[in-house]
Amino acid sequence: MSAQIQTEHFTSAICTLLDETFDNVQGIYLDKGTSLFETLATISAEEASLPVGGKCATLAAQVKHVAFYLDVLERYVRTGANERVDWGQIWRETSAVTAEEWAAIKTQLRESYDRIKQLIADTTDWLSEDRIAGAIAIIVHTAYHLGEIRQALCTLRTE
Repeated sequence: MSAQIQTEHFTSAICTLLDETFDNVQGIYLDKGTSLFETLATISAEEASLPVGGKCATLAAQVKHVAFYLDVLERYVRTGANERVDWGQIWRETSAVTAEEWAAIKTQLRESYDRIKQLIADTTDWLSEDRIAGAIAIIVHTAYHLGEIRQALCTLRTE
């Protein structure tokens, strides 16, 4: 007898973890006030323009990369088209940003995230391993970059 995931339970769990990661910490795995958007609200354009490490990309590039990842994944799930993308472009081209550019990057991330939330809400069939893996990958991938951003801030703000 095979067990199946109930759609409502899986969707609810994914939405809760996405909310924790991006917006509202509930204490599942983040500390209060450390979600991605809460963290980004504390970062100035000047800080966003600094490289994460000696030869690493800027904080702005980290954020643009997360939005790009969400956009690529959403397109793939909605269209099935596995288009070739240049994953390195953002890392190569994103450096110093103005206050307006930094605001636009954060807005782009918010819009990408909102589309992902809608995609999750629209999904009624979680029987595909690709869909389950994709939903979990969004959380894991974003949490990784959130950690990179928060670690870089600790370093930048103690120097």
